Amino acid sequence: MTCEEMEWRMAEYWSRTLGIEERKEAEAHLATCETCRAETQSLGSLWRDLAQLPSPEPGAGLRERFHETLAAYQDGAAAAGTRRPKFPWAWQIAAGVALLAIGVGAGYSFHSLRTASAEVAQLRTEVGNMRQLVALSLLQQQSASERLRGVSWAHSVESSDTEVLAALLTAVNHDPNVNVRLAAVDALRPFAASRTTRDAVMQSLPGQTAPIVQVALIDLLVDLKETEAAPELRKVVMDGSTDSGVKQRAQWALEKLQ
Repeated sequence: MTCEEMEWRMAEYWSRTLGIEERKEAEAHLATCETCRAETQSLGSLWRDLAQLPSPEPGAGLRERFHETLAAYQDGAAAAGTRRPKFPWAWQIAAGVALLAIGVGAGYSFHSLRTASAEVAQLRTEVGNMRQLVALSLLQQQSASERLRGVSWAHSVESSDTEVLAALLTAVNHDPNVNVRLAAVDALRPFAASRTTRDAVMQSLPGQTAPIVQVALIDLLVDLKETEAAPELRKVVMDGSTDSGVKQRAQWALEKLQ
């Protein structure tokens, strides 16, 4: 697990929602990375404090307060425009947690959110919608670094989210920054079960101009075992204008997919 992957999984690590294998990878990374370990400890104190809060049943005004808080957040995000946040990413996460705690009412802690009630299930849906909103908003910013953050947020949305999928495909095909395009290719992996995603990846390959992005797309097709990509890969091999390294990777992919 890389530092970037640890960054966007930090909240899941402390909320204990990571899978067994992912948690092992996170703990192995923290054992060797002093920077991530320090950030994890600072964020962990907030989670522990939240866990100590009492857990009364949510009141009748719960939903109204949550939507009021969400509206305030959206207004603040719109007013901020493309300005870069002043706080480290860990404290941005912490601020989001604090905002959520206020929205669900005093004392309605993280442990309450994990109950199986219909009210909590609906609340989780609202949080998922907020993640989608943040990802889509960041992916439309002028700053390449903000769009990269949007790609990172895309990892936390549901794989059935067609709006985020469309935004990622747009980034792969049209973003002017090669690093954003490369990150967007990797972010497509959770959506790979969709036939739409696989077809879009194949269609993206001939239109790419950056060899590193072409190689990433080829590797993704191999990882997906997408045998229908063979015709597009042959076109890459036969195209005289294609980078020699990309041609070699496409030939390798054809052999793998046979």
